[in-house]
Amino acid sequence: MNAIRKTPAAFALGCALLLAAGCGALPDKPARATLYDFGPGPAMPAPAAAPASLPTLSLAEFESNTRLEGTQILYRLGYADANELRPYGQSRWSLPPSQLLRQRLRDTLSERRMVLGPEEAATISRGRGEAPDTLRISLDEFSHYFESASASVGLVRLRATLVRTTTGGDRVLGQRLFTVRRPAPSADAPGGVKALIAASDAAVAEVVQWVDQLQQQQPRQ
Repeated sequence: MNAIRKTPAAFALGCALLLAAGCGALPDKPARATLYDFGPGPAMPAPAAAPASLPTLSLAEFESNTRLEGTQILYRLGYADANELRPYGQSRWSLPPSQLLRQRLRDTLSERRMVLGPEEAATISRGRGEAPDTLRISLDEFSHYFESASASVGLVRLRATLVRTTTGGDRVLGQRLFTVRRPAPSADAPGGVKALIAASDAAVAEVVQWVDQLQQQQPRQ
């Protein structure tokens, strides 16, 4: 009889232990994805004199393939299957790569010239009867590319086209494909981000130099 009377208490204790164990086994809240952007940009030394003013430029919205329109940080295993783009699970860009890269390019171009968006350029064109040259960019590749399990780079590939609108229609001043690689300091999302930012800054510098040369070689008459 004593054993029988003790059974309910033992049963209650067992239930309490099971409940406690169950609570401890509950999954944690999903981890919030880490957001990355391009940062404040490379520090520029103050010029000794005011820089030369270059012609006003219209910077079109970037074009990109569908996979690059999201905010996922993408990588490729070049040594396994270079055709497959894979996303990092808990890391994201704050904006789509094309928007981040366009902001960086616009900031850099603006150091020596006035840079307008498409709508601003259209307004000036209607008022003055002359449109500024337009720079169009297509972002074709933006990934953390693994050449091997231990070596990887930030890979940026874009196509730039500089167009001049005249009374006779649009004329292409030049078109060029830019491919830039920069080594990643680690084989993970933070390492890929650093490499992609470095590759983006290098690509932006090349594009700016190319545009400057084209406009100097082909000034408006």
